Amino acid sequence: MARRGAAALALALALLAVTPAGVGAQGAAVEDPDDDVQETWSLEPSYARPEAKPEPEPFSPPLPAGPGAGERGPRPPQPRPPKKATTKPKKAPKREKLAPSGKNINRKGVRTKSSEKAASDDHGIPLAHDAVREGCPPLGLETLKITDFQLHASTSKRYGLGAHRGRLNIQAGINENDFYDGAWCAGRNDLHQWIEVDARRLTKFTGVITQGRNSLWLSDWVTSYKVMVSNDSHTWATVKNGSGDMIFEGNSEKEIPVLNELPVPMVARYIRINPQSWFDNGSICMRMEILGCPLPDPNNYYHRRNEMTTTDDLDFKHHNYKEMRQLMKVVNEMCPNITRIYNIGKSHQGLKLYAVEISDHPGEHEVGEPEFHYIAGAHGNEVLGRELMLLLMQFLCQEYLAGNLRIVRLVEETRIHILPSLNPDGYEKAYEGGSELGGWSLGRWTHDGIDINNNFPDLNTLLWEAEDRQNIPRKVPNHYIAIPEWFLSENATVAVETRAVIAWMEKIPFVLGGNLQGGELVVAYPYDMVRSLWKTQEHTPTPDDHVFRWLAYSYASTHRLMTDARRRVCHTEDFQKEDGTVNGASWHTVAGSLNDFSYLHTNCFELSIYVGCDKYPHESELPEEWENNRESLIVFMEQVHRGIKGLVRDLHGKGIPNAVISVEGVNHDIRTASDGDYWRLLNPGEYVVTAKAEGFTSSTKNCMVGYDMGATQCDFTLSKTNLARIREIMEKFGKQPVSLPARRLKLRGRKRRQRG
Repeated sequence: MARRGAAALALALALLAVTPAGVGAQGAAVEDPDDDVQETWSLEPSYARPEAKPEPEPFSPPLPAGPGAGERGPRPPQPRPPKKATTKPKKAPKREKLAPSGKNINRKGVRTKSSEKAASDDHGIPLAHDAVREGCPPLGLETLKITDFQLHASTSKRYGLGAHRGRLNIQAGINENDFYDGAWCAGRNDLHQWIEVDARRLTKFTGVITQGRNSLWLSDWVTSYKVMVSNDSHTWATVKNGSGDMIFEGNSEKEIPVLNELPVPMVARYIRINPQSWFDNGSICMRMEILGCPLPDPNNYYHRRNEMTTTDDLDFKHHNYKEMRQLMKVVNEMCPNITRIYNIGKSHQGLKLYAVEISDHPGEHEVGEPEFHYIAGAHGNEVLGRELMLLLMQFLCQEYLAGNLRIVRLVEETRIHILPSLNPDGYEKAYEGGSELGGWSLGRWTHDGIDINNNFPDLNTLLWEAEDRQNIPRKVPNHYIAIPEWFLSENATVAVETRAVIAWMEKIPFVLGGNLQGGELVVAYPYDMVRSLWKTQEHTPTPDDHVFRWLAYSYASTHRLMTDARRRVCHTEDFQKEDGTVNGASWHTVAGSLNDFSYLHTNCFELSIYVGCDKYPHESELPEEWENNRESLIVFMEQVHRGIKGLVRDLHGKGIPNAVISVEGVNHDIRTASDGDYWRLLNPGEYVVTAKAEGFTSSTKNCMVGYDMGATQCDFTLSKTNLARIREIMEKFGKQPVSLPARRLKLRGRKRRQRG
């Protein structure tokens, strides 16, 4: 496939990386208040990079002898207790924060001073600070790259607290039961306990990140530990602090991750964590991630076969707010004829909520062309969706320029809107914490503490109460349900970001949309709220349940992992029984979700797409995550062309806005846009469709939806009712229509007066 667009993008990035002399000391252009995106793009981070210092020489334990070297040998029945540390654990020193990293780690974390001191003791020089920022990525406990078979422990309390649960940020089930609990917990509380990772190849280990147990009821975490490495799982070398074993400071509570860097990199196959102390009233429990660089092994077919690469020349890095705007500007300059940058409002902190429109006629709604949107970043710490959106807009621009017929057709026949960061305030908090040290919830909420995902008006209750009173559709329609007045008041607890999205969705006649989230790998479809009172989980389908199931499956089935029956569950839920899809209410009930609001207040069918177990993956994971989701993102957009579409016009050929389109057997209607055009998502089949509008006689047709891609054209021409014609004629001549009851009363009065 031609890559002219890719080369052009790379050239543009290289040119823009050079900061003009007149920009200023920090290399940032002053923002033009009249232009949302006029600033120079620099690929360099905003901080100055120090000179790289020589990295300490890695230590490697002795390699196993004999032909079985590198193979995991039989484990001795009981591990030897580690030697008593010559350096006793001291009171936890204050932790210093690392500077945000550059390309690789991009994190701001905590580090115990002991590791820096040890490096100085052993080598006479402190650990190079740049080596921390440019260190090794996570091995993949959180992202599940490390399988359950690679995790081992001395003992465990029960299966649900086994070594396979000792993954960073893993979440416990509601009941914290035997299968899905929130950490590895040792079977005994003594100094002989350990948990280890088999990297399956020689790896340069550089650091360890730990958390306590995820639990609503218990407080369990490790306060200090030793680190050991081995090449054969028999002979272990302990990380030293001068002449004695080094004691690393652990956690002081159960959720905030703590990073400890090794004083010198350790090259080995196995790494073991040996707890030395733990919370007084708790047990030995921990979740962890290991930082390490696998050493190249070209002779190992297993590793070469499982390495994921991408051929797309895209900007695979995490982008803060400024970098996101600049990347949008670069894409717009590369594809000015098909892109437009605009904003839908501002965040609580005043950051503009930027969106990119991709269409052959950007800036205008074309009659008969459906509108589609992707939203990401409602939870600021769910970063993968945001980066996928930035990658998607680059990809669409490149492939359009390269003449990819599939992308050209999609762009010319669809008006696509991409909103990559709905909660930029929350993202900036998560970005500060970094990909591994932000925990599970840092940056999730808006600046004023609101969860955007369930901050929309609860229209489900209004609909269901009206149905129970049998007021549908006479008093309450089954669609376009009005927003309650209390929600519109200034005193309502509604985020400014939520109000901006509502205004955006009311202005543009979206047909289909997806909001990208993180922390799981599943596509959730409405309803998201249970209908039965006092239940937290209950299958609650919409009238369009079959359509929503298809839409969800179209994404899940084309994702590289969602429907893979062999993959491990992210946390507690196994969604394979429904092929990587789930009804939102049957998973967990949410009142006021974007999906439910969109379905009941607008024409848009909205789904939540959970794109990965790791909310904030390391930068090195982005190419693989792009490959996992690229085809799904495109296929889902193409589904906007399924079902029927058409125009509803009067006898003069003028489009009728706000006309109601009803499908027999489906208790949910849609309405026409301002030009009289409409789109109704339907699965293949034959449907009886009726168009009606106030002042017009209704019209009914049979419309057939086929299996081929492309909506069936189904137009309607409505004629005005007799009463509407009379009113039109009377108004034309400046007269009001005659009220017959009032005229009768007037005639009776005349007759009485004549008789009298």
